[in-house]
Amino acid sequence: LIQLILSHLTVPDLCRLAQTCKLLYQHCCDPLQYIHLSLQPYWARINDTSLEYLQSRCTLIQWLNLSWTGNRGAISVSGFSRFLKVCGSELVRLELSCGHFLNETCLEVITEMCPNLQELNLSSCDKIPPQAFNHIAKVGSLKRLILYRTKVEQTALLSILNFCSELQHLSLGSCVMIEDYDLIASMMGAKCKKLRSLDLWRCKNITESGIAELASGCQLLEELDLGWCPMLQSSTGCFTNLARKLPNLQKLFLTANRSVCDTDIEELAANCTRLRQLDILGTRMVSPASLRKLLESCKDLSLLDVSFCSQIDNRVVLELNANFPNVFIKKSFTQ
Repeated sequence: LIQLILSHLTVPDLCRLAQTCKLLYQHCCDPLQYIHLSLQPYWARINDTSLEYLQSRCTLIQWLNLSWTGNRGAISVSGFSRFLKVCGSELVRLELSCGHFLNETCLEVITEMCPNLQELNLSSCDKIPPQAFNHIAKVGSLKRLILYRTKVEQTALLSILNFCSELQHLSLGSCVMIEDYDLIASMMGAKCKKLRSLDLWRCKNITESGIAELASGCQLLEELDLGWCPMLQSSTGCFTNLARKLPNLQKLFLTANRSVCDTDIEELAANCTRLRQLDILGTRMVSPASLRKLLESCKDLSLLDVSFCSQIDNRVVLELNANFPNVFIKKSFTQ
């Protein structure tokens, strides 16, 4: 009963309560209280001493969130390495977003000390050198990998895709060091058959060729972000092909692609009836008629972003809202 009560306390509260008596000290230091540990809310106060203090309590930890921590030398490479060497064996999920202390040594320690790792978030870890990402390929059990806004380079990414065939969720948004996204998409189509969500936001050189390879090989895809991918043009049939090859799509983001047209929307309506979210912000080629077809076919649709779509004015939005009250239709206007 005491353990259950203590499970509702925050980390600072556990630390304070541990000072009251020997019995509560034992309960507060029990590793079972630290199976899931998020230190992100305390990012400004976490340092090497904090990790050392928590080390004996985290021997059974499965989920660790160190996002935002360690800036300005608060966490050293050696301090992070010492912690993982003691506490990494049971880790399944590791969140390190915006961890600016991370370097190649840290990635090497993660891959060596966390054999059961299934989820790794390195988004915005911009201090990791491009070649260091090769180490991730050693973690063949990975199911979720977030590399958003990192400097991962093409060779390292190809190696990861080749050896991490269990990947189900992958984020490569705004990874500017990738020279040929079509090659990356082809590798995903060949090796990542279990992929369910993929973020390619601002992947500036992916073309219809890469999308075709992706759609043919990753037919379990449920979420796909192709926002701000300027090389994709509806006239090539790439979006039509997506709709026909990926019937399980639930979330599709085509943000700022001005070529999206009625044909694409009608293909989605005909083939992707499980669609829940669609973003076509910025296109001038979509009419109210095609949106009605989409809303009639996709009964689970809950979010439709038609911001800055010049054919979809306020009157149309009000009419669609009245006829489809369960759908949130987002519309931004400019003067």
